[in-house]
Amino acid sequence: MFRNDLLANKRILITGGGTGLGKAMAHRFLELGATVYICGRREDVIEQTAAELSAATNGPIHAIPCDVRNLDAVEGMINEIWQTAPLDILVNNAAGNFIARTEELSQRAFESVIGIVLLGTIHATLACGRRWLKAARPGTVLNISATYAPVGSAYVVPSAVSKAGVEALTRSLAVEWGNRGIRMNAIAPGPIPTQGAFSRLLPRPELEASALDRNPMHRFGTKEELADLAAFLISDGSAYINGEVIRMDGGEFLQGAGEFSNLGRALTNTDWESLKPPNRRKPPADS
Repeated sequence: MFRNDLLANKRILITGGGTGLGKAMAHRFLELGATVYICGRREDVIEQTAAELSAATNGPIHAIPCDVRNLDAVEGMINEIWQTAPLDILVNNAAGNFIARTEELSQRAFESVIGIVLLGTIHATLACGRRWLKAARPGTVLNISATYAPVGSAYVVPSAVSKAGVEALTRSLAVEWGNRGIRMNAIAPGPIPTQGAFSRLLPRPELEASALDRNPMHRFGTKEELADLAAFLISDGSAYINGEVIRMDGGEFLQGAGEFSNLGRALTNTDWESLKPPNRRKPPADS
């Protein structure tokens, strides 16, 4: 669907790029001709990912250890990248999340998730944005949100708070920086199986089955689908899309929003027949 040179000459930083969705996006961007930088807290993980993706795509990829919660570390990383050339695109993907009853969470648990998801996004966005603005250069930022960001969600409250802030940041800066050539968009993915994170959020088979049951498409998304959507949103082909949060969940969010949307699974054919007006009901089979 995409030209092999769709992202040629684009320099892209993906935070949390060593695993999961970040790794999938890095792989796709390399296939499409980009130069990719990935960062993460675990140097061994991002180095291994960089070696793996370089061998698979023969594309230029660089790994820089960085904890996005630390503003000085983020500034140091951006300075290091800019010494070669400015970035064109920032993908704020670094995240942390876990299932827990909110009253049992420590202050440190809140600070950890908010620090990675919200403050990490702010740190990287401002570090790149200030440089783009000062040099009068265009730039593109893609943030990874969550489907529950607009409405909140029980048992993942630190993440819900953080993702809501990320969406507010996305929309606010889209307006404030749009007239100076900087685009801001976000993707809000539904459940996508990834190593580690997915098993922490859906730790038992019956929870996975329940998640599938409430999705109209009765499946989870894939990393490849998200990577393709991300590639489009950061490409010049989407140059007029600004300030949008694209939900990618197979209709799961809408399924839960309607008062009667679950009837398709709850009612039998006999039930549906009984609900019809009398003059539209089928006669009994033996009549």
